[in-house]
Amino acid sequence: MLHLDTATGSRTTATTATKTATTAPTAPAEGAPAPGPLPGAEPCDLVTVPARQGLEAVDILRRGADQEAVGPVLHDGPCAVLGFLVPPGTAEAWDVPGSACTRTDGRGLRIPAEPPVSGGVWLLPPAHDNTQVTDPAALRAALDQAARLIEAADNCR
Repeated sequence: MLHLDTATGSRTTATTATKTATTAPTAPAEGAPAPGPLPGAEPCDLVTVPARQGLEAVDILRRGADQEAVGPVLHDGPCAVLGFLVPPGTAEAWDVPGSACTRTDGRGLRIPAEPPVSGGVWLLPPAHDNTQVTDPAALRAALDQAARLIEAADNCR
Protein backbone atom coordinates (compact mmCIF):
# COMPACT_ATOMS: atom_id res chain seq x y z
CA MET A 1 0.00 0.00 0.00
CA LEU A 2 1.01 3.60 -0.31
CA HIS A 3 2.07 4.64 3.17
CA LEU A 4 3.15 8.17 3.97
CA ASP A 5 5.05 9.30 7.02
CA THR A 6 2.68 12.24 7.52
CA ALA A 7 -0.53 10.23 7.46
CA THR A 8 -2.63 10.29 10.59
CA GLY A 9 -5.90 8.86 9.44
CA SER A 10 -8.05 7.82 6.55
CA ARG A 11 -11.55 6.94 5.46
CA THR A 12 -11.37 3.48 3.96
CA THR A 13 -13.77 1.12 2.27
CA ALA A 14 -13.07 -2.34 0.90
CA THR A 15 -10.59 -2.55 -1.95
CA THR A 16 -9.56 -5.21 -4.40
CA ALA A 17 -6.25 -5.34 -6.17
CA THR A 18 -5.30 -6.58 -9.61
CA LYS A 19 -1.89 -7.52 -11.00
CA THR A 20 -0.02 -4.89 -13.01
CA ALA A 21 3.48 -4.57 -14.35
CA THR A 22 5.94 -2.89 -12.04
CA THR A 23 8.56 -0.31 -12.82
CA ALA A 24 11.68 0.09 -10.74
CA PRO A 25 12.05 3.50 -9.13
CA THR A 26 15.03 5.60 -10.04
CA ALA A 27 17.48 6.19 -7.24
CA PRO A 28 19.00 9.61 -6.63
CA ALA A 29 22.68 9.99 -7.43
CA GLU A 30 25.01 9.00 -4.63
CA GLY A 31 25.76 11.98 -2.42
CA ALA A 32 22.89 14.00 -3.86
CA PRO A 33 20.70 15.85 -1.35
CA ALA A 34 17.37 14.24 -0.56
CA PRO A 35 14.74 15.64 -2.90
CA GLY A 36 12.28 17.93 -1.16
CA PRO A 37 8.94 19.32 -2.17
CA LEU A 38 8.55 21.22 -5.39
CA PRO A 39 8.80 24.98 -5.00
CA GLY A 40 5.39 26.43 -4.14
CA ALA A 41 3.84 23.00 -3.67
CA GLU A 42 0.69 23.07 -1.56
CA PRO A 43 -0.17 20.47 1.10
CA CYS A 44 -2.31 17.58 -0.11
CA ASP A 45 -4.19 14.41 0.90
CA LEU A 46 -3.84 11.07 -0.93
CA VAL A 47 -6.65 9.00 -2.50
CA THR A 48 -5.62 5.38 -3.12
CA VAL A 49 -7.42 2.95 -5.41
CA PRO A 50 -6.70 -0.43 -7.00
CA ALA A 51 -4.44 0.04 -10.03
CA ARG A 52 -6.99 -1.25 -12.56
CA GLN A 53 -9.65 1.26 -11.52
CA GLY A 54 -7.08 4.02 -11.08
CA LEU A 55 -5.63 3.56 -14.57
CA GLU A 56 -9.13 3.72 -16.06
CA ALA A 57 -9.81 6.89 -14.05
CA VAL A 58 -6.56 8.49 -15.26
CA ASP A 59 -7.59 7.77 -18.87
CA ILE A 60 -11.04 9.23 -18.25
CA LEU A 61 -9.60 12.37 -16.64
CA ARG A 62 -7.01 12.87 -19.37
CA ARG A 63 -9.61 12.46 -22.15
CA GLY A 64 -11.96 14.97 -20.52
CA ALA A 65 -12.43 18.54 -21.64
CA ASP A 66 -10.77 19.77 -18.44
CA GLN A 67 -7.46 17.88 -18.62
CA GLU A 68 -6.18 20.02 -15.76
CA ALA A 69 -8.44 17.97 -13.45
CA VAL A 70 -5.70 15.35 -12.95
CA GLY A 71 -2.60 16.16 -10.94
CA PRO A 72 0.34 13.96 -9.96
CA VAL A 73 -0.42 10.23 -9.67
CA LEU A 74 1.71 7.69 -7.80
CA HIS A 75 1.97 4.02 -8.76
CA ASP A 76 2.87 1.50 -6.07
CA GLY A 77 3.54 -1.48 -8.33
CA PRO A 78 4.18 -4.13 -5.66
CA CYS A 79 0.76 -3.41 -4.11
CA ALA A 80 -1.05 -2.69 -7.43
CA VAL A 81 -2.30 0.65 -6.10
CA LEU A 82 -2.51 4.15 -7.60
CA GLY A 83 -2.46 7.28 -5.45
CA PHE A 84 -3.98 10.59 -6.53
CA LEU A 85 -2.80 13.75 -4.76
CA VAL A 86 -5.86 15.82 -3.81
CA PRO A 87 -6.41 19.06 -1.84
CA PRO A 88 -6.04 18.93 1.96
CA GLY A 89 -9.32 18.28 3.73
CA THR A 90 -10.59 15.89 1.06
CA ALA A 91 -10.31 12.93 3.47
CA GLU A 92 -12.94 14.41 5.78
CA ALA A 93 -15.73 13.84 3.24
CA TRP A 94 -14.30 11.08 1.04
CA ASP A 95 -16.68 8.12 0.85
CA VAL A 96 -16.06 6.51 -2.55
CA PRO A 97 -16.42 2.71 -2.32
CA GLY A 98 -13.26 0.79 -3.19
CA SER A 99 -10.93 3.64 -2.31
CA ALA A 100 -9.32 5.32 0.68
CA CYS A 101 -8.33 8.92 1.33
CA THR A 102 -5.50 9.56 3.75
CA ARG A 103 -5.25 12.95 5.35
CA THR A 104 -2.05 14.61 6.37
CA ASP A 105 -1.27 15.56 9.95
CA GLY A 106 -1.57 19.32 9.70
CA ARG A 107 2.01 19.84 8.57
CA GLY A 108 0.73 18.78 5.17
CA LEU A 109 2.32 16.39 2.71
CA ARG A 110 3.78 18.60 0.02
CA ILE A 111 4.13 17.46 -3.56
CA PRO A 112 7.63 15.96 -3.59
CA ALA A 113 9.95 15.84 -6.60
CA GLU A 114 10.49 12.11 -5.96
CA PRO A 115 7.73 9.62 -5.03
CA PRO A 116 7.21 9.72 -1.24
CA VAL A 117 6.69 5.96 -0.95
CA SER A 118 9.16 3.11 -0.97
CA GLY A 119 8.87 1.19 -4.26
CA GLY A 120 6.61 3.84 -5.77
CA VAL A 121 7.06 5.67 -9.05
CA TRP A 122 5.24 8.60 -10.60
CA LEU A 123 2.67 7.51 -13.20
CA LEU A 124 2.02 11.21 -13.82
CA PRO A 125 4.87 13.20 -12.28
CA PRO A 126 4.34 16.66 -10.83
CA ALA A 127 5.26 19.46 -13.21
CA HIS A 128 7.90 21.85 -11.95
CA ASP A 129 5.88 24.82 -13.19
CA ASN A 130 2.51 23.54 -11.97
CA THR A 131 1.72 22.08 -8.55
CA GLN A 132 -1.96 21.38 -9.18
CA VAL A 133 -3.50 18.40 -7.42
CA THR A 134 -6.42 16.34 -8.72
CA ASP A 135 -9.86 17.88 -8.38
CA PRO A 136 -11.76 15.60 -5.93
CA ALA A 137 -15.11 16.05 -7.70
CA ALA A 138 -13.60 15.13 -11.07
CA LEU A 139 -11.78 12.17 -9.47
CA ARG A 140 -14.99 10.94 -7.82
CA ALA A 141 -16.83 11.03 -11.17
CA ALA A 142 -13.93 9.34 -13.00
CA LEU A 143 -13.66 6.57 -10.39
CA ASP A 144 -17.41 5.96 -10.62
CA GLN A 145 -17.27 5.77 -14.41
CA ALA A 146 -14.18 3.52 -14.24
CA ALA A 147 -15.95 1.13 -11.87
CA ARG A 148 -18.90 0.88 -14.25
CA LEU A 149 -16.59 0.24 -17.23
CA ILE A 150 -14.70 -2.48 -15.36
CA GLU A 151 -17.94 -4.13 -14.22
CA ALA A 152 -19.30 -4.08 -17.78
CA ALA A 153 -16.07 -5.55 -19.17
CA ASP A 154 -15.98 -8.27 -16.52
CA ASN A 155 -19.63 -9.19 -17.20
CA CYS A 156 -18.91 -9.70 -20.91
CA ARG A 157 -16.72 -12.74 -20.19
